[in-house]
Amino acid sequence: MTTSDWGDWLPRAVADADPDTVALWYLGCNGFAIKGSDGTVLWIDPYVGLGDPPRTVRMIPVPFDPDDVDVADAVLATHEHTDHVHGPSQAPILANTDADFVAPDDSLAVAREEERWTEEWDVDDDQFLAVTEGDELRIGEFTVDVVEVSDPDATHPVGYVIRHEAGTVFHAGDSKPAPSFPALAEAYDIDLGILAFGSVGNVPDKATGEPTRTKWYSDENEIVQAASALEIDRLVPTHWDMWKGLTADPTALHAHANSFEHPSRLEIVEIGDRIDL
Repeated sequence: MTTSDWGDWLPRAVADADPDTVALWYLGCNGFAIKGSDGTVLWIDPYVGLGDPPRTVRMIPVPFDPDDVDVADAVLATHEHTDHVHGPSQAPILANTDADFVAPDDSLAVAREEERWTEEWDVDDDQFLAVTEGDELRIGEFTVDVVEVSDPDATHPVGYVIRHEAGTVFHAGDSKPAPSFPALAEAYDIDLGILAFGSVGNVPDKATGEPTRTKWYSDENEIVQAASALEIDRLVPTHWDMWKGLTADPTALHAHANSFEHPSRLEIVEIGDRIDL
């Protein structure tokens, strides 16, 4: 397992925080730790792997060691890709905290069958909780609704609408604009929306190693289109920092969002930053 560049300060910051509303820490890639005012902690898509060099090369620090995480009520996965379901990043959190691993079926298949978390780590099968679109969960002070998204590169992606008395957070995984988004805007008042953003670049083909034009995330127009359809108040772009060849400049989104009513505010965070509702 990769050693953290930052020691244990980030898990300690989450554990020690006493937010008035809801606090979120950006873990890089598409990961977040979310803590409510009553102390409930969710980890969404935490990933501390290095990718698969030279094909996928991590461009940001490893911000924590999963063995240092001792506060978690649930770990949520949005889809089955390795930077969203990754035993070395997530299983130690489950082992340390007895948290549930909340994920759609194909993500659980990776944990159970491909990576064999219950054999490689001190994880019990009853910590795996399968969810699908339309499900509603109560996790501590949070109500989590599982919703439909659109990520053509994944086999079963989902998004999570996380409701709290202080406000509503939507984590869309790696979704691009989706037909479901206008209905979500009608159903929820989304205070903060997390959407993946990146450039189009050349990434070595998995089979041949040849540089191949690759587009895994929304571009500037698509992310603003999605935020507008969702009627997001605060847009937090993610994933732009992660992979060599696909990094992007999130400040460019100011110009793209200017003519739209939503998002009302563009919130750019770097790995390790904390934001609050």
